[in-house]
Formats: sequence, C-alpha cells, structure tokens
Amino acid sequence: MEENNSQILENAHAEFKRENFKMAEELYTKFISSCLQSRECEASSLATAYNNRGQIKYLRVDFREAVDDYTSAIQADSQFEVPFYNRGLIRYRLGFFDDAKSDFQQALKLNPDFEDAKVSLQQTLLDQEHKINRGY
Repeated sequence: MEENNSQILENAHAEFKRENFKMAEELYTKFISSCLQSRECEASSLATAYNNRGQIKYLRVDFREAVDDYTSAIQADSQFEVPFYNRGLIRYRLGFFDDAKSDFQQALKLNPDFEDAKVSLQQTLLDQEHKINRGY
C-alpha cells in the first residue's frame, strides 16, 4: 500500500509542477484519503500533500478551504514552517493581522532564515499599526 501511496504522491507533485492543478488536486486528495484510512504515511508527506492542495485552493481564491488545508498540514507536521507562512498570507490578505503575525512568527521560529516570512511579518506589523492609527 505504501508503494502505491508514494506513487500517487509523486504523480501529484509532477502534475503540480506542470501546473495541471485540477489533476494535482485530485491526486493529493486521493493520497490524503488513503493516508487517513491506512494511517501508514509519513507525517511530512501528509503535511506536504495538504500544503500543496492548499496552494491550489489559494490560487483559486478559495481562501477558507486553503486555510483548512494549511491547518491540516500543520496538524500533520507541526515542524513544517511553510503551511504556517501560507496560512499567514491568507490571514494577512483578509485583514486578520494578529493571526497572520502569529503564523509568520511561528514560521520564523521553525526556520529563522525564512526571508519571505520575515518580510511578511514586517509588512503585517506595519499595516496593523496603520490600521490602529486610522482608528479601525
């Protein structure tokens, strides 16, 4: 079963790289379902599948579902900094600055050299300050 799962995940990654997002999303979903049934997948593989499926949903501007997938990725592997960053981006775009700040800080705690997270955290703090100064 693990061999089949790893092949599904490899195919999903390949489709994702080719920007064939519809097929990639189907394969990630198949992989995730199989993992949840068998409970035999590596946490990092499951987290990557959730994160990448979240990216596809993000590109579709389906933010709520993307946040759900990023949160599932974090639950599968709490040491994986990328879904914290990705979830933070959505929270930032929606104006949830405290939540975004928390996600970016966690991404940086896990990987202090994560430049995009540093930039995003700085921007969040700046925008949050402007929002407070404007009175809303």
